[in-house]
Amino acid sequence: MLRLWLTLSLTVIASLMPALGHQQKAAITTVLFNARTHHIEVMHKFYLHDAEHAVRVIFGQHADILNSKETQQTFSDYVAKRFELLKDDKPLPLSKVGFEIDGKFFWVYQETDIPVELHNLSVRHNALRELWPSQINTVNIEGKDDIKTLTFTGATELLSVEF
Repeated sequence: MLRLWLTLSLTVIASLMPALGHQQKAAITTVLFNARTHHIEVMHKFYLHDAEHAVRVIFGQHADILNSKETQQTFSDYVAKRFELLKDDKPLPLSKVGFEIDGKFFWVYQETDIPVELHNLSVRHNALRELWPSQINTVNIEGKDDIKTLTFTGATELLSVEF
């Protein structure tokens, strides 16, 4: 009986192993209104496994996001070019703050000053979406009223929130 249980358990575990190595094709971005610094802080979080696959397709097989600062910078620039915050249909000037690998994630950081009289905000987040149509980019907007969530899927190009 114990042998049967062990065999079944190992079979189930083995069947789940391929799922652990699959791409998630999802990214989470936090847009934080920081009243202390008077900045909007943008923090993009990508699964490192997704970023590894993406850089090889976008920048070539030689691209190595794990060991190359140049590839990390290039991917960070790629993300920054595909993300916009807009006030009254005009892009806010986002500065690049940096990037890092933290565990199984690749982070990209940006910021801008909080505009005066901001009643609504439009967001564009197209990172990896031209590569994988199933890519889901979620944006959580925090620090101004309740948390608001925008989800970019399919052909969605621009989403907006009101404050």
